[in-house]
Amino acid sequence: MKKMYKNTTVPSADELADMTDRGEDISCFFSNNGKMRYPSQKIGVDFAADMLRELDDVAAEMNVGRLAIIKIFLRHALDRYYSARKERVRTD
Repeated sequence: MKKMYKNTTVPSADELADMTDRGEDISCFFSNNGKMRYPSQKIGVDFAADMLRELDDVAAEMNVGRLAIIKIFLRHALDRYYSARKERVRTD
C-alpha cells in the first residue's frame, strides 16, 4: 500500500531529497498542475544613464520594478520582430 502523508506541512527541498535518497515515494507532494519553468540565466547589460532614467520613470508610472519593465519591453520587441519576420516570409 502506498504511504500517504497526513500532515499538511510540505517538506523542504532538502527533506524531499533525503526522502528520495531513502527510496520513499514523494509523488504525493506534487500536483502536476504547475507550469514548467526553464532555468533563467543572469546577464550583465550596460544602459546609458538617460535610458535608465526613462526606464525608472515608466516603472514608477506602472508601479513595478525596473527589471520588470526591461523584461516587458524586451518581450514586446521580440514579439514584434517575430511577427514582422513572419509577414516578410509570407510576402516573399
